[in-house]
Amino acid sequence: MLKDRTDILIVGAGPTGMALSIALLNAGVDHEIIDRRPAGESTSRAAVIHAQTLDSLDEIGVADQLVAAGLKLESFTVRDRDSALLGVRFDRLPSRHPYLLMLPQNVTEDILANEIAKLGGVIHRGVAATAIAQGPDCAQVTVSDNGRDHTILARYVVGADGMHSVVREAAGIAFEGETYGESFVLADVHLQWPLGREEVSLFFSPNGLVVVAPLPDGTYRVVATLDDAPEHPSIADIQALLYGRGPEANPARVVDMIWSSRFRVHHRIARSYRDGRLILMGDAAHVHSPAGGQGMNTGLIDAVVLGNLLAGVVRESRPESDIDLYQETRRPAALQVLALAGRLTRLATMRNPVAKCARNAAFWVVDHNPVAKRRIAMNLSGLSRASLAHLPLAS
Repeated sequence: MLKDRTDILIVGAGPTGMALSIALLNAGVDHEIIDRRPAGESTSRAAVIHAQTLDSLDEIGVADQLVAAGLKLESFTVRDRDSALLGVRFDRLPSRHPYLLMLPQNVTEDILANEIAKLGGVIHRGVAATAIAQGPDCAQVTVSDNGRDHTILARYVVGADGMHSVVREAAGIAFEGETYGESFVLADVHLQWPLGREEVSLFFSPNGLVVVAPLPDGTYRVVATLDDAPEHPSIADIQALLYGRGPEANPARVVDMIWSSRFRVHHRIARSYRDGRLILMGDAAHVHSPAGGQGMNTGLIDAVVLGNLLAGVVRESRPESDIDLYQETRRPAALQVLALAGRLTRLATMRNPVAKCARNAAFWVVDHNPVAKRRIAMNLSGLSRASLAHLPLAS
């Protein structure tokens, strides 16, 4: 049963909200976590977890469980049809987790939800925040609890409720940015795939990009740009994308499809991560292109950093002003991620033939520069932003 009063109310029980809940449970901080959905994610959605994210999740004790369920990959290759332009390896990263971890989002959510239950927590599903008002000592949140209104008084309310965040709207925080013109196709399929299951492959072609990545259950994740993608891409749609953009000498063949979707990509960041007792994280604070697989990763690190700060403030080992350290560290990290994802998307969706030739030549040069390749691996893994995931000691 929902409490009438709590220290922290987390609105949203996706991976980011659940990671914050685990951090607070580990610290013994009273909180409630709600989600308007009656159940967790049932499809794979976000499917890659990077080294820096796993390093951060070590702090809340869930990284090893995720690693055990996932598929470790050590290489990422940029290709123009049959030509490999750039190969990036992750096996020498300065991390306890020197690899890309492929793991469907629904499995990630199951592992996090099981950890919450093991620690004695409860996710209140079918509960939607409908109104939020800030007072001098707490925020008053009206929720619809499976059709019944209920009021919760919370010292702090954390919005982990996605791009259309109720918490961000209540705080009046602008969500600045734009929407990309292209739509994206997302599908999990069984493939006859000529390049094996040891790498993530990003293909450039005159028609746009396609990414193919193996998943632990033997399927493959396919992501592609399309000017006007169908709402539910078919096997024929995915096959056409792979024929038109993937390997030519030994083409891929789609055997069957598990699920598919389309989505529009936004490039936005909240002007502020906090307004008084209302705090934003994950997609409520930043959204961007899936290029580089950074979205969920950035949100998970948000959760670990914010969990440390809120635990310190609630237990009075940190002053309340230290909550501002969250924005001071995590918003610059998100800006770097938005810039990285934007660059990758622009490179992948070039249409001018001269610009494409220049791009491919530049990748060839970079592929012969170990220092540049190391920098790319550090950026993709998130380790180049590791300092923005560490907090100074309490004053």
